Amino acid sequence: MKNWKEIVSHTTFRHLDHSTKKFFYEEPYTAMTSFAVDDALALSISDNASPPAIRLWVHPDTIVLGIPDARLPYIEEGVEYLAGEGYHVVVRNSGGLAVALDEGVLNISLVLPGVKNISIHDCYEAMVSFVKYMLNDVTDQIEAYEIEDSYCPGDFDLSISGRKFAGISQRRIKDGAAIQIYLDVEGDSHRRASLIREFYRLSKKGEQTKFDYPEINPEVMGSLSELLGRKMTVGDMKQRVHRALEDLNDEIVTDDFSVKEEETFKKRMELMKKRNKDIAEMLHPPAGDVRTISSDQG
Repeated sequence: MKNWKEIVSHTTFRHLDHSTKKFFYEEPYTAMTSFAVDDALALSISDNASPPAIRLWVHPDTIVLGIPDARLPYIEEGVEYLAGEGYHVVVRNSGGLAVALDEGVLNISLVLPGVKNISIHDCYEAMVSFVKYMLNDVTDQIEAYEIEDSYCPGDFDLSISGRKFAGISQRRIKDGAAIQIYLDVEGDSHRRASLIREFYRLSKKGEQTKFDYPEINPEVMGSLSELLGRKMTVGDMKQRVHRALEDLNDEIVTDDFSVKEEETFKKRMELMKKRNKDIAEMLHPPAGDVRTISSDQG
């Protein structure tokens, strides 16, 4: 596997900590907002209007669905179950399947330019290399391979002793890419996995589907705190991100969004709202729209 310096030649990085925001340019700061923010960054970086960036984000009690999840035959029942458990539901615009976010999960977006000349595989490896580097003082046991019984399984799942603590997705726009990872740092990883397992049970009901959805085993997942046998916090991980950036680069800038980036964000936010319209209407049907959920729908 390649290391950071073999893939990333840039020596100036932009560091954006959005982990404690409540609003972003008048929009409530939800996971939907974060995906629009990453789109705006990717476009700005593609146009060479910004250096490459690393952005941190945290969202309380949210289930982020992948595009294939929205095609489940009984999706309404699954979404209503998650809402009943107190979770906000969002469909993302990048690859992958359902993941669980809360205050114990740190998301990192690595946004790179020039990706027409960098393979999808190499972009994933850059993120893996970065995470290994920032944890190299506490473990050398991180492996990258698919944990089949996890939620959102993929070739670049990160695990320790066969238990997954992180998953990566990637979105490419023009000549920019946002490589997004969730890090299960602390909290109840078993509950996270159990929630998504029940979501799939209710949304699929054992029917045959064109897409293969995971059969989730909560025992194959864990938080970094569990797997390392030491207390790890999101705050600690944020500091590790900053230290790693300092070690790997000559300069770190913390510029806020430019006027052009703000304009792009607002356009991308409207696209995210359109993508999530069906999910929103499952929970809040328009006036006069009476929906009945029954076991024979689909």
